Amino acid sequence: MTAVLESPPVSGAPVDRRVVRRRLGPGRRVPFAIVTGPLVLVALWCVGSATGLLDPRTLSEPWTVVATAGELVADGRLQENLVVSATRAAVGLGLGVAIGLLLAIVSGLSRPGEYLIDGPVQIKRSIPNLALIPLLILWLGIGEEMKIITIALGVVVPIYIHTHNGLRGIDSRYAELAETTGLGRGEFVRSVVLPGALPGFLLGMRFAVTSALLALVVVEQVNSTSGIGYMITLASSYGQTDVIIVGLVVYAVLGLVADGAVRFTERRALAWRRTLES
Repeated sequence: MTAVLESPPVSGAPVDRRVVRRRLGPGRRVPFAIVTGPLVLVALWCVGSATGLLDPRTLSEPWTVVATAGELVADGRLQENLVVSATRAAVGLGLGVAIGLLLAIVSGLSRPGEYLIDGPVQIKRSIPNLALIPLLILWLGIGEEMKIITIALGVVVPIYIHTHNGLRGIDSRYAELAETTGLGRGEFVRSVVLPGALPGFLLGMRFAVTSALLALVVVEQVNSTSGIGYMITLASSYGQTDVIIVGLVVYAVLGLVADGAVRFTERRALAWRRTLES
């Protein structure tokens, strides 16, 4: 495909790369278009509930869920549990990103570091967080430490994998250019290596955000006394499907907002890249 794009037309006219991107790319970006899919799902849910295709005993109607959410907001339960869940996710995400980034830099810039670090990270990659929870409970108890560490462990792997790949994928010609110009190692790492690994790191952040929320859902249903997961578990004991759906919607909104924030940061930080999406 590259040869076709770079070859001039038969007539000899120059290729307009903007036209090429418009033809092959996803099209013009529309603000807030990312919510189109979720809105379609909500519309189908409304139609199914209104026509009786969906049994309200197994899946509450959207208007019932909205009314329940209003009641939860009115008595303060939703905000209280949301703050607890968001704090857990943010602290675990921050800790996991810091650890994963440090490990990726040490492993990506040093062969001995890679020999020491890469193997254990790959082992952790093959072990799901759910399998580690019993051991973490024995070590840390059932308090906040266990929950935050579980979330952090789910974040470390995607940050490490994608940042490490970004570091290893930097063109070796930049190193040759640095040697030619007399650029020191520290300056080379700061000015070339780290910016070059930024696309990989931001891609890892998108996976890390999802991993943090998945881990949050799990740990909040293990001996928790607060949080959205606790609210869902308590509601399931009483068969309150409307409360369960409110909790699931909150998780979904958290994931959508977090992923949108990372994508926005990615577009701003990588504005210099010319891709089909841009």
